[in-house]
Amino acid sequence: MNRPSPLKQGLGLAAWLVLLLAVAGLGAAASVSAGSFYRELARPAWAPPGWVFGPVWTVLYVMMAISAWLVWRERGFRGEGGTALGLFIAQLAANALWSWLFFAWRQGAWAFADIVVLWLVLVATIIAFGRVRPLAGALLLPYLAWVTFAAALCWATWRMNPNAL
Repeated sequence: MNRPSPLKQGLGLAAWLVLLLAVAGLGAAASVSAGSFYRELARPAWAPPGWVFGPVWTVLYVMMAISAWLVWRERGFRGEGGTALGLFIAQLAANALWSWLFFAWRQGAWAFADIVVLWLVLVATIIAFGRVRPLAGALLLPYLAWVTFAAALCWATWRMNPNAL
């Protein structure tokens, strides 16, 4: 497949950034009272302060958008590119759902189940992206590291707060 024109590439990158901004906004909507709720929860000693999450997620969302854009630019939505981008969209849905499960609905068990699904689909996405464009897969590795850490934190926090979650 020929690469899109420079204009189409720029618009494509903007579209991926807007999509990731929308997902971030959806998570933020569920997390309106997350700061005070998070402070009230018993947390493991290794849990980061609440202010860390915003900057980390900002960087990760930008890297995710660039990663998806690289795959889209290389293959579009056809064949291997479509499969890879479909996995990417699926993990985005699991990502957005987690904030609602944990912060808005306070369902610790379901939030943990969701983050396990997110982790599995993310691994599949990284493999699929790596087959299309190795850099695209590599750009998702910090996200995988963060989701791995977040899964452990979710598990520990849920177990330490059986009445709140």
